[in-house]
Amino acid sequence: MNNSNGTLIISLDFELYWGMLGKISLEDYRENLTGVPAVIPRLLKLFKEYRIHCTWAVVGLLYFESRLALIEALPEKRPEYVDSSFCPYNYISIMNDDESQDTMLFAPELIKMIMSEPGQEIGSHTFSHFYCLEEGQNREAFRDDLEAAIRVASKYGLRLESLIFPKNQMNRDYLPILKDMGIKAYRGNEASWIYHERSDKDESLFRRALRMLDAYINISGHNAYGKAVIKRQFPFNIASSRFLRPYSQRLARLESLRLARIRSDMSYAAQHGLVYHLWWHPHNFGINQEKNLQFLQSILEHFTELRNIYSMESLNMKELSADLLEE
Repeated sequence: MNNSNGTLIISLDFELYWGMLGKISLEDYRENLTGVPAVIPRLLKLFKEYRIHCTWAVVGLLYFESRLALIEALPEKRPEYVDSSFCPYNYISIMNDDESQDTMLFAPELIKMIMSEPGQEIGSHTFSHFYCLEEGQNREAFRDDLEAAIRVASKYGLRLESLIFPKNQMNRDYLPILKDMGIKAYRGNEASWIYHERSDKDESLFRRALRMLDAYINISGHNAYGKAVIKRQFPFNIASSRFLRPYSQRLARLESLRLARIRSDMSYAAQHGLVYHLWWHPHNFGINQEKNLQFLQSILEHFTELRNIYSMESLNMKELSADLLEE
């Protein structure tokens, strides 16, 4: 591996309805979720055109084709969140068979579509969208959850090697479990205190506001990382650099700033041989698809320039892990 090359990592948290629990009304977000089956083929087309490799971290619940198959695969030990709205098992217990075709709940065909494209890695977003910092969960429940995710992925011929913690609730106590389960890399959070992992109740409006501002002007730095630093620990922390916020009509006048912020970060990473990790959810592009995809295309065009000038490369998390292990 040529350490002088910068690296672009892209990861997507593929969670659909299971990532909305406890956060937002399903009805309020229905249009975003129902837009996902249309947006994923368009993302894959862009990735193929620009030769982009990507890690898709899939919630294990999405693999199933029916409620019955899902129920038969549930882990024995489950989280007992103090805030029960986070728990998907409460919803699963009242699901009816008619919901088996609901594309907000199950996505086997989309998973197979992603698998069929070159450079696309299927990683884990845990089995149940497991919240690792909320009260009422523990190591045993997390281990059973991850084992369930690995089992269902194996039925698709997949071996999970990368993990993204739901809601970015990275729990250091659980890293040895990742290693035991064959997970080689996870996406940690940016180094700045405004991104430090916290439970939902410990989050603040002030930190959220600063993160929003950071998307437009440089508050936290470029958040790009040297491969030597990433290699110091295992599983590898391929940390986040930037959440690709979706288009907002209310903030449309600031779009040029948002794009310039990301381009500046990427240029810095390319020039200094660093890793830059961009991420979002497919449902973020579920509405305003044209605006969001045009914005992404502008980012990928800039990446192409950086690849031509600085030999910046596009890798998924599994590929970067393999390179680091070979050094």
